[in-house]
Amino acid sequence: MAAAAREVGVSRSAAHIWKNGTTVRRKDGTVKVVPPLEPLAARVISPRFLSEEERVQIADLASRGLGPTAIGTVLGRAPSTISRELRRNLHPSGQYRPFHAHSAAAARRRRTRAFKLSSDPELRSYVTARLKERWSPQQISRALQRAHPDEPARRVAAETIYQAIYRPSAGILRKPAPSPLRTGRDHRRGHTRQIRAGRRFAQPMLSVHQRGFDPSDRSEAGHWEGDLIVGPHNRSAIGTLVERQTRYVKLLHLPAFNSIEMHAALVRTLGELPPPLRRTLTWDQGTEMANHLDVTADTGTRIYFCDAASPWQRGSNENTNGLLRQYFPKSTDLSVHSPRDLARVESELNRRPRMTLGDRTPHDLFTALLASENHPSLR
Repeated sequence: MAAAAREVGVSRSAAHIWKNGTTVRRKDGTVKVVPPLEPLAARVISPRFLSEEERVQIADLASRGLGPTAIGTVLGRAPSTISRELRRNLHPSGQYRPFHAHSAAAARRRRTRAFKLSSDPELRSYVTARLKERWSPQQISRALQRAHPDEPARRVAAETIYQAIYRPSAGILRKPAPSPLRTGRDHRRGHTRQIRAGRRFAQPMLSVHQRGFDPSDRSEAGHWEGDLIVGPHNRSAIGTLVERQTRYVKLLHLPAFNSIEMHAALVRTLGELPPPLRRTLTWDQGTEMANHLDVTADTGTRIYFCDAASPWQRGSNENTNGLLRQYFPKSTDLSVHSPRDLARVESELNRRPRMTLGDRTPHDLFTALLASENHPSLR
């Protein structure tokens, strides 16, 4: 969008208004609606359709008094094509205006059709129920594929669910507010990537590069990633642990946000696991881990620290924290949640099917590991 705005010579905000439209409310109470750009009007179309340049030529030739046959000869088009164009796409003023005609023709090519969910109450109720359980559209779509492998009419694509959510005017899955997505998003958002550098926490500690395996290697169980989700002004926090292979989640209740409470919570939680399932823990460079040497001494779990501003080095935990924000929204006091509340959320997340696990649940895989004497790798 920024590149397109520079090419045209307008500001990026003006370009967004042209693309998405806007509503302007003036002080005198009047409202001006700027319609969004019709995507099909700007898209490259098949040569068998009239282009915008050809419509400009038709307008010029018609203004000189030429008829459909003569115009068709100049353009290399059939006279019936020109006649139909002049008849279908007249401006309300009675004149043929090429830009209005091109926009009208593009709008007719859209061929809108009803949402699949609007015509199938049973399918809609299933999708709505899963959204209330905080399933993502992808998880819902895959669950329907497994349940109805030979019935395409009983399945729905994830994009269909997103479109139904992003168009509240359709009234299919939600009213104008709120959004049932875990992100709370009610519209599409472009992806951006921030580039940051520099270390902000330096102490003698084990680096993630000394861990002995690549961040993408999940062949061995018992390796965890951890972090915090914090409340406003860093006055409350919840600890999060994710087992890298099974994506099993454990939540740490922290009565206070400090290294002492973190040490106690980690020792209590990791101590419940057999030694083969608590091999390592990867954390960011936060001061809450100031007692990491004591945690290693008490649990036998080696703690490794990521590079500064490198969240991809513990991607499973970052993804899980995003899921948890649906239960614990930002800018809310996290100290009001009891250990029982955390256990409920933990159970709900662990019983949700994951695409990366072949639509199995973290609970089933981790339970299988606990039941195994040798804790073999899950392939």
